[in-house]
Amino acid sequence: MKDAVYTHGHHASVLRSHLWRTAENSAAYLLGALRPGLDLLDVGCGPGTITADLAARVAPGRVTGVDTSAEVLERARAVAAERRVGNAVFAVADVRALGFPDDSFDVVHAHQVLQHVGDPVGALREMRRVCRPGGLVAVRESDFAAFAWYPRVPALAEWLELYRRVARANGGEPDAGRRLLSWARSAGFTDITPGASAWCFATPEERSWWSGLWAERTTRSGYARLAVEGGHTTPERLAAVAEGWRAWGGDADGWFAVPHGEILCRV
Repeated sequence: MKDAVYTHGHHASVLRSHLWRTAENSAAYLLGALRPGLDLLDVGCGPGTITADLAARVAPGRVTGVDTSAEVLERARAVAAERRVGNAVFAVADVRALGFPDDSFDVVHAHQVLQHVGDPVGALREMRRVCRPGGLVAVRESDFAAFAWYPRVPALAEWLELYRRVARANGGEPDAGRRLLSWARSAGFTDITPGASAWCFATPEERSWWSGLWAERTTRSGYARLAVEGGHTTPERLAAVAEGWRAWGGDADGWFAVPHGEILCRV
């Protein structure tokens, strides 16, 4: 199977959105299962904001954050240091082959990772392998086809169709949230608690932030480069889509919801 390409890349506009994430806004479905002393693996941890939050909840248990990008892991280490989190370490690793012995962790967590993986079922099997019997594999994925917004700015509809096409051409599955239960069952899990939650951006500050980062991603990130190089669009169309994002962000009635699927799988 061809390796998937990470569609977003690590442009500053992408990093801003990842740094916004917390355990409370991105892993609330997992928090009730955590307790001090658990060992936790955070797969695809990015800049480590969720990782640091989880580390605080399981201390003195150890937390390991892994990502394929050594550069972004430097930011994760800085976040942990700034928060004086002493029970978190970070390492380069790939969810397809994590490099840890069987039964290494009590909890294995991944947020918005499987949508970028060519073989999500295989990735779940690998997460299960490193999780101890009785432990939890916890995964949350957005579902692009379920995104909803108001007003219906035509450029945003063009953006959504384009993003889904580019992501699939890169080997990913942008509508991952709705598939999590099916993927988990195919990976051999039988004790699965499925659910859903959403981000919502509707205040003036939220609209400005969300629209601004997507306008910048649309023209300057790795996604923009892949969209043009793959023959999916042109720089001119991307610029028009970015203007549509800015127009939506300036509308006092603007509202945007990002639904996520969630699974808690008991090993």
